[in-house]
Amino acid sequence: MMNFHLPTAQIFVPDDTPPVEALARTTHMGIGAHQDDLEIMAIDGILTCFGREDLWFTGVTVTDGRGSPRAGIYGNYSDEQMRQVRLHEQRKAAVVGEYAAQVLLDYP
Repeated sequence: MMNFHLPTAQIFVPDDTPPVEALARTTHMGIGAHQDDLEIMAIDGILTCFGREDLWFTGVTVTDGRGSPRAGIYGNYSDEQMRQVRLHEQRKAAVVGEYAAQVLLDYP
């Protein structure tokens, strides 16, 4: 398995396949600095793999979301609260996009 630099890094697999298998089936990968970067920068890979059993997208998000802008309902959120929101959003994107896996490196 992977050895991450940060103990808070994680691999999220939407369909509960063991992480080693989920990563092994990856045919397309996108790496983005921030949550939601993948859904903009790697949309071609995501859509190419969507709904397929022979093609799988894995996303890698580098940062933890603490530095996200805050307005509206997030106006008074702490860095840790914002981190949790952004992690939840990226996991949800992986579910909706039917990713093989979403790697969350969690760097500040």
